[in-house]
Amino acid sequence: MDLIVWRHAEAHEAESGEDDMQRVLTPRGRKQAERMAVWLENQLPQGTRILSSPAVRSEQTVRALGRKYKVRDALSPGASVQDVLETSGWPDAKYPVLLVGHQPALGSVIAHLLKMPDDACAIRKGAVWWLRRRSREGLDQTVLLAVTSPEKL
Repeated sequence: MDLIVWRHAEAHEAESGEDDMQRVLTPRGRKQAERMAVWLENQLPQGTRILSSPAVRSEQTVRALGRKYKVRDALSPGASVQDVLETSGWPDAKYPVLLVGHQPALGSVIAHLLKMPDDACAIRKGAVWWLRRRSREGLDQTVLLAVTSPEKL
């Protein structure tokens, strides 16, 4: 199984009393999402399932890709590692899954899958991490295939 994790692009900071779920992308964030979407469009396998947090900034990020996606509350800010993994179907889904969500949950998922310390993985805004689950000689392994950020494209 391939699990592709995409942190939402740069968003405006919340104003006092503003609902965090309503924060929108900055102009820079829109450009980050567009750059990453071009890269992903050239890389994503056919049949990739795309799931997004319901936060406005996440949906704006994923919309840059121009593909159908589904919103999942389990990817909202504050999601647990278990929430994210269950939503993705890891490790048994028969298709690749692209998740669009938030720190620190996405970084915690990557740290968990790569057996790193809990808070060891920070994901830059707009960046993608691509993981694959495989079996070798009877052992399940998680392989890191790619990491990129909009600034590197």
